[in-house]
Amino acid sequence: MPRALRHQYPGAVYHVMARGDGGKTIFEADDDRKAFLFRLAQVCGSHGWRVHAWVLMNNHFHLLLETPEPNLVTGMKYLLGTFSQSWNARRSRRGHVFQGRYKSVPVSAAVESPYYFRIVADYIHLNPARAKLVGAGRGKLIGYKWSSLPCYASGKGPEWLVLNRVLDAFELAKDGRGRRAYLVWLEARAESDGGQVEETAMAALRRGWYLGGPTFADKLRALVSPEQVQGNGRDPVATSHHEAENLVKRAFGLWDMRSGPASLEKLRKGDPRKVLVAALVRKNTSVGNRWLAERLAMGHTASVSRHVSGFLKVRKNQKKLEELEIMLKCNT
Repeated sequence: MPRALRHQYPGAVYHVMARGDGGKTIFEADDDRKAFLFRLAQVCGSHGWRVHAWVLMNNHFHLLLETPEPNLVTGMKYLLGTFSQSWNARRSRRGHVFQGRYKSVPVSAAVESPYYFRIVADYIHLNPARAKLVGAGRGKLIGYKWSSLPCYASGKGPEWLVLNRVLDAFELAKDGRGRRAYLVWLEARAESDGGQVEETAMAALRRGWYLGGPTFADKLRALVSPEQVQGNGRDPVATSHHEAENLVKRAFGLWDMRSGPASLEKLRKGDPRKVLVAALVRKNTSVGNRWLAERLAMGHTASVSRHVSGFLKVRKNQKKLEELEIMLKCNT
């Protein structure tokens, strides 16, 4: 699949995650965890970052991160680079510590629509329960100390950790009562269902390059201009269009169908194969509905949005999309 663009803009909120190279353990001891938090504090201080939730697991970490300035890339380069150097130095070794690129998914965090912000906060804080380290008779979620949850319990934390925005998202009071209510909610989920996230929320988390509604996706696409140039010097708009075109041709090729605009014009605008390919392209590139409407002959841009949104609400269609992605990877 094509590489996702890094969307940077003032006030952006991201779900950031990175895993150990080859799935290996990164945080082997408390000293490793303390070193990571030290580097995170440094970059928060130098870049003005605000962290709303975090968790360190054995072989990966998650952050719910806000960047008041568009500086995610430089900050992550410093965070992962300096941590990796110190990690290797303590072990007298060389080589990669993290696996490939870190994942950074922009999250819709509008005050009037906090649903997606809540999803990520819950997903992060419930990680230890899903890993079967706590919950379901193994102890309290609050007992896992390498996350931001103990700070929510005490109301105290480092300067870079902001508690109020999560409480606001759940419409809870910004005091002990609100924090206790949030903990009760999470502890109940950790104990009863192992910290699992509801299927609709997981579908949103798996979507790919953004976490939000269609309007938020369109906002992100509008931020990508021809003047933006990524590290390899390519025009991201042209690159995304090229990647989208490649996906269209390969997907229809799997079905032995012609993918030219003239051929697609003969199919109805809401043809299931068109909608499936549109969902594939939207998930894996940054092209907009206008490009999809014209390239796939799907009519108005609103038609594309309506068809794709309706398609993804059905669980079996989500599986069809996953199966198509697997088939494309196998035919790379």
